[in-house]
Amino acid sequence: MNKIGLILLAGAALAQAPPAPGPETAAKPAAPASNYRNVGNMSRLMIDIIYPTSDAIFYVDRDEPKTDLQWNTLASNALILAESGNLLMMPGRARDQENWITDSKLMTDAGAAAYKAARAKDIEGVRAVNDKLYQSCVACHTQYRSDYPRRPAAKK
Repeated sequence: MNKIGLILLAGAALAQAPPAPGPETAAKPAAPASNYRNVGNMSRLMIDIIYPTSDAIFYVDRDEPKTDLQWNTLASNALILAESGNLLMMPGRARDQENWITDSKLMTDAGAAAYKAARAKDIEGVRAVNDKLYQSCVACHTQYRSDYPRRPAAKK
């Protein structure tokens, strides 16, 4: 796993973790959304994080994992992909609170399922995620990328 992926994974995990209950946390107000700082733009997230990690799942049959190291790498990619869906929902990135959030959650769910399958060394489970992941990508790109190829209207 690359350093960027590890940093993003750690940051996403810390941002999502609730504080331990106790008297000191009860007195503190929740952190405002302004504490988030988006570093990369959407293009960089897609090119540097989401495309490579989704490709690890989409093309798993090109080099099917056989060793523990290969399975761990696949699981790491799936986890980064799942957490990337959370990054897309962060304040300042979410384009709206409806379809964008729905599509981002679909990517998170697909990545989480691939992560679980890879941890179990279940190649069929990883393959089964492909359609869900593909649908989440197409749904989002169709709505939010103006240059995304669209099918011509059906002739009547």
